[in-house]
Amino acid sequence: MNNDTENECKSLETINQVYKKIIDEIDVGVHVIDDKGKTIIYNPKMMQIEAMNHQDVLDKYLLDVFMFSANESSTLVKALQKGIETSNVKQTYFNNKGKEITTINHSFPILENGTIKGAVEISNDVTKLERLIRDNMNRKGNTRFTFDSIIGSSLAIQEVIENTKRSTRTSSSVLIVGETGTGKELFAQSIHNGSHRSSAPFISQNCAALPDNLIESLLFGTKRGAFTGATERPGLFEQAEGGTLLLDEINSLSMNLQAKLLRVLQEKTIRRIGDTEDKAIDVRIIATMNEDPIEAIAKERMRKDLYYRLGVVTLFIPPLRERKEDISLLVNTFISKYNDLFQMDVKRVDTEVSESFQAYDWPGNVRELEHIIEGAMNLMMSEDIIHYSHLPIQYRNKSPLQKERDLIEHDSLTIHHLNQVIPLKEQMEKAEKNYIQQVLKENKNNISKTARVLGLSRQSLQYRLRKFDIQT
Repeated sequence: MNNDTENECKSLETINQVYKKIIDEIDVGVHVIDDKGKTIIYNPKMMQIEAMNHQDVLDKYLLDVFMFSANESSTLVKALQKGIETSNVKQTYFNNKGKEITTINHSFPILENGTIKGAVEISNDVTKLERLIRDNMNRKGNTRFTFDSIIGSSLAIQEVIENTKRSTRTSSSVLIVGETGTGKELFAQSIHNGSHRSSAPFISQNCAALPDNLIESLLFGTKRGAFTGATERPGLFEQAEGGTLLLDEINSLSMNLQAKLLRVLQEKTIRRIGDTEDKAIDVRIIATMNEDPIEAIAKERMRKDLYYRLGVVTLFIPPLRERKEDISLLVNTFISKYNDLFQMDVKRVDTEVSESFQAYDWPGNVRELEHIIEGAMNLMMSEDIIHYSHLPIQYRNKSPLQKERDLIEHDSLTIHHLNQVIPLKEQMEKAEKNYIQQVLKENKNNISKTARVLGLSRQSLQYRLRKFDIQT
């Protein structure tokens, strides 16, 4: 091999390495098939989009790996078989595990002297955006809650309900402030269903769930060609036309997006991304946040001018710890709900559980209370009363009642220690006997249930009953 040939080979090798580096690093999916339909190039971004590995796709026939619906064929195969070039075409298909993928594709054949030698597809992933839009479209009018759904007779909650009902008469923006689990969406749906917009769409979007670029296109829509893969698509404001748009956790939006939202509220128009024209909208905005708005403004998590525009009507939902007189009513409601779901006949909670609930601070509010009742009923067999031992262990570990029990036991041990030194084995056996007797009592001397709660086999528990001479 002469020097010229050697240099030429090295140059080609360098160029190939550069091309490979570009294909590996580029932020679009690249999929290339040969003239037989087998994959020869499949870059990391394409693997990420389609949730596949190199070995799943390389050197395999495309149609043996991916599935397409009866009314949709592969744009890549179409480019190979018919020499058709397509641009900005949306395609939905399934990978080898049945996961749905949606991409915007630019597909074209590889030609050599007029003969098709393969085909290339360059793809942008819009799977998440498509799913979000479809979910929001499916949620139109899917509002379950009305004012009758709000449970509570306390003065604190009744005052909020009364103010909320008054807000149904107008189309002013509403800001609902409350801790996580207080039921902010329940109030939002009640406003919508109690207003003249009740027959129009109600669309809800959590603003904390998505990155800025995705939430912006989701809210305002896109104009075809605005960016690579962009199609003509209405945003949530347009989809909610005539109805209500709920923006959950509004304080999680960036300041830039908050400024754009403020413009929408002021002008009552939106502009799709990439468009040059404004479109008038008739949508009522309800926003929620889980922190005090004044604190959010001070910490620059919320624009002051947006707060004043949104908070024409501001509702503060009280946490459960400030309306503990409603706990009993809520408990009965949740017991009834899960009786229907689980085909059970639970009557009530016992006194010990009620006292425990009243002493607890409820950081998770009404949602936490519902989860505790659901968890307790999952642990019940034929009983018709929820006892303390039925409550989920994570609640019992935090419960003031449990802390009180631990303190009493600790004080008891301390007194014994001060009066006389008792051998450790004897003290441990006393504690074990007392605990077994306590759990037996809570479970009405049901040995099988007591063994399950203690994490013992029935035989192990019976052995201990004989050992400690415990009568059942």
